[in-house]
Amino acid sequence: MNLHVLPAGPIQTNAYLLTAPERGEAVLIDAPEGVWAEVAEILRTEKCRLSELWLTHGHWDHMQGGAEVVRESGAQVLAHADDRVLIETPEVMKKFLGEELNLEPVKVDRWLTAGEKLAALGVTAEVRHVPGHCPGSLLFWFAELKAAFVGDALFNGSVGRTDLPGGNFATLEKSIRTQIYTLPDDTTVYPGHGPATTVGAEKTGNPHIHD
Repeated sequence: MNLHVLPAGPIQTNAYLLTAPERGEAVLIDAPEGVWAEVAEILRTEKCRLSELWLTHGHWDHMQGGAEVVRESGAQVLAHADDRVLIETPEVMKKFLGEELNLEPVKVDRWLTAGEKLAALGVTAEVRHVPGHCPGSLLFWFAELKAAFVGDALFNGSVGRTDLPGGNFATLEKSIRTQIYTLPDDTTVYPGHGPATTVGAEKTGNPHIHD
């Protein structure tokens, strides 16, 4: 499996394209604005078809390019129902953003729940619910790959903001301690912004939430 890290959009949100050229399949995790152009080129080069778009949560910068991705690829969209309003009626975010953004609704094909196992590209990903930054925040853990895609719950040396509607620091702390810090220490953490880190590094060195 190949991993392509694709920062895109006005605040450089990380999209992650997972491809399996031997299977001709691909999955995209999050869809910031304009990411489709890069995704399409990789799909052509590796001769893959994008089958699914997994949204870690419904904030604008993670789903702004989702409608274009779906139109161009026909990918099925997976997300958590607690962020349904944000994803399907994103104009509500304009009320607290204080600026005009091009936000197009994304139709979700499958609502995920904690503990589900997703078969993708010949491996399995476990879905974990990590609210606190956003009510419907999810992480996708590939145990076989020692990789967790965590959205904006946890960053390299930081944590997701909790001052937006639906955010709560106590809830986020619980999510991180019970759903992320319980993963193996050598798990690579791929966040929604910035560089990757590991579970072990954050447990010992994160200044906001550490063991």
